[in-house]
Amino acid sequence: MILMNMSYKSKKKSKLVDPEAGYDIYADYYDEDWTFLKSFENDVLPKMLGDLTGKKTLDIGCGNGRLIHHLKNKGGVVTGADISKKMIESARKRFPDTEFIQANAENLPFQNEEFDVVVAAFLIVHLKNPEKMFKEIYRVLKDGGSFILTNINQRKAPKLKAGRQKIIIKSFYHRPADVRKILETNFFKIEKEEFVYEKTEWINQIIRAVKF
Repeated sequence: MILMNMSYKSKKKSKLVDPEAGYDIYADYYDEDWTFLKSFENDVLPKMLGDLTGKKTLDIGCGNGRLIHHLKNKGGVVTGADISKKMIESARKRFPDTEFIQANAENLPFQNEEFDVVVAAFLIVHLKNPEKMFKEIYRVLKDGGSFILTNINQRKAPKLKAGRQKIIIKSFYHRPADVRKILETNFFKIEKEEFVYEKTEWINQIIRAVKF
């Protein structure tokens, strides 16, 4: 599975936490464990993004800003949003010229039709019902705007080590077919879909959808 490299054996019971609290705890250790995302960032994401020159681009679940430079390199006018205060603080230090806002993906503090592009990478795994977020993304996207989404094959949340603490951040498994159905039910048209595989098992579903 995609996150097996982040599992730790310990006699101490791991604490189950929600994403906001979990990523506040884990913020300082995030980059140490998530190096495996580089292949996605360098190879798959750029093809899905296309040219972002001059386009208002929202990165939901931006974390510490690890995708921001990719979006900027494509020409995007970028805003980052994340539920974790500590992650937002880290992102602001890395990209002081970029706007970052602490926000819940299911209740975004933006105007209707404010963005040309929305990216939500490795986020829906933390949402029990991603339809709520999809409706918010539909609302803040302009007509014809693009939504780039990733869905990881994670049936069991990993144990994460944050200093002396061990935590499990609540997560939920979503079948690729269910993700497609929810998107199409909420007035998105899927333009492109790719899968990243590890041997014969899919580990990451990437979708580019358009608001119509």
